[in-house]
Amino acid sequence: MKNLIIYAHPNSGSLNHFFKNTIIESLEKSGQQIVVRDLNEINFNPVLSLQDMQGQRIGQVADDVKIEQDFISWADQIIFIYPIWWTGMPAIMKGYIDRVFSYGFAYRYDQGIQKGLLTGKQTIIINSHGKSNAEYKAMGMDKALTLTSDTGIFNYSGLEIKHHFYFDKADRPSVENVLEWENQLKMLFLEKTLSN
Repeated sequence: MKNLIIYAHPNSGSLNHFFKNTIIESLEKSGQQIVVRDLNEINFNPVLSLQDMQGQRIGQVADDVKIEQDFISWADQIIFIYPIWWTGMPAIMKGYIDRVFSYGFAYRYDQGIQKGLLTGKQTIIINSHGKSNAEYKAMGMDKALTLTSDTGIFNYSGLEIKHHFYFDKADRPSVENVLEWENQLKMLFLEKTLSN
């Protein structure tokens, strides 16, 4: 299986970086193909410009966007790893979606009906956040996140969501929690290996 990891966190000592390395190690053990796009490392420009918007409508994208779209086209499975900041994606990840998931590539309208164009690809999303899952549920944020990311971006584009992890209280994780999260990720990617 061809795996594309799209990663957004500037700190190499972060929990998200640990998740990325855990997944890479698991995929390497199974001999699967992996490409990692570390958005901070490649200094991806997240700003959707007027030129981008005008180009998208006529099927023209900037060179840096075309590179990312080629990786997405190549992949069977796309793994997104990013923290939840201010109840959403880091700006660089949102900008990646704005620019790379462009009209005519990730979606289009046929006679006024929206159609996702990334069908046949599956995705796994790994998020960390500071509040507890119980707090998010009590305030309705769990449903809001599902609606705005899973429904509004990933499903909208035709991606099949295989799993979406929300690792909570990540700003103060216990050793036990980190071990549990690591095991969940390893088990998932082991299952994926055995089933493919």
